[in-house]
Amino acid sequence: MPSHHSRPQGFARADRVGEQIRRDLAILIRDRVKDPRVGMITLLDVEVSKDFAHAKIWFDALQADQGLEAQEALNHAAGFLRRELGHLLKLRMTPALHFFYDDTQTKGNALSALIAKAVASDRHEDDDADESDAADVADANNGTAAP
Repeated sequence: MPSHHSRPQGFARADRVGEQIRRDLAILIRDRVKDPRVGMITLLDVEVSKDFAHAKIWFDALQADQGLEAQEALNHAAGFLRRELGHLLKLRMTPALHFFYDDTQTKGNALSALIAKAVASDRHEDDDADESDAADVADANNGTAAP
């Protein structure tokens, strides 16, 4: 009985190949790339084209200021990594590798810090306003005689 998938089978294979490329590249970069510009990186995602000719690899760097340098170094080493990856993968053709620095996580952390700072500032202002309101009520009660 044929199974019915929500997306074509070709995409599922591309996803599986992309995940295998991500795992193998992580090991190759850690163990075989000696360029000091690469440093500590995390491979975030791999998108393989339908014809398996190209793979886009997004990564994040532990030191955000070195992300673009790492991108340059990885793209420089792409031929070497492609050849090494070809020995590991059982594909007719190993995709050309294109690396992209993704600083979304860094920007997200900075945005979260700004939001937390704004919320803390609002709480501080609310606390000051509550204290001021309590003082106004106390002043009003002191100015009138109780029966």
